[in-house]
Amino acid sequence: MNVVLFGATGMIGQGVLRECLLDSGVERVVTVGRSRTGVTNPKLRDIVYNDLPNFAPIEALLEGFDACFFCLGVTSAGMSEGDYSRITYDLTMAAASVLVRLNPEMTFVFVSGAGTDSTERGRLMWARIKGKTENALLRMPFKAAYMFRPGVVQPMHGVRSRTAAYRILYSMTAPLIPLLRRLLPNQILTTEEMGRAMLNAVRRGAPTRVLESRDIHRLAAAS
Repeated sequence: MNVVLFGATGMIGQGVLRECLLDSGVERVVTVGRSRTGVTNPKLRDIVYNDLPNFAPIEALLEGFDACFFCLGVTSAGMSEGDYSRITYDLTMAAASVLVRLNPEMTFVFVSGAGTDSTERGRLMWARIKGKTENALLRMPFKAAYMFRPGVVQPMHGVRSRTAAYRILYSMTAPLIPLLRRLLPNQILTTEEMGRAMLNAVRRGAPTRVLESRDIHRLAAAS
């Protein structure tokens, strides 16, 4: 399996990258982003590219992939609807449009979020735009497309969020996570589970095209 990964320096992206590099069935991983991952591995190539969402100059590097794991995203806090839409919707669709043309047999996995609004008409700006993005991706002619809607995700194996507020929150709640995972085993995911579930979605498919936390948890555990 050859994988292209967007958002590899984010918290979920770091976890997904780790699982891809550890998986013997993954032959090649290419990351696309504004900075290097800092990871050294013979399977890995970082494409550092700052002219997003214009992918034309690097199209030749985006062909020959079986899967795209799109983990790129930002918090909507303090952002206007236009700015958030440009990053969440416009950038995702620009990448997906190029990838589906070059790799029609690709499986595309998009990291959305719990509470996403599929109707696109709700009161929460971020949820509407995430829903709009999901709906547009599901209409595209990929071999398969899956929308992952995690809620709480626990960073594992040294993975750290780039957002300072999230790092503080995770450090404060870390002692409670093991208890919460026992009480709510299907609701709290790890970055490791996110990566495993994505790989399993490509290999085996998933029971639904939109996966909530409990679905991701089960898919990660599939043998």
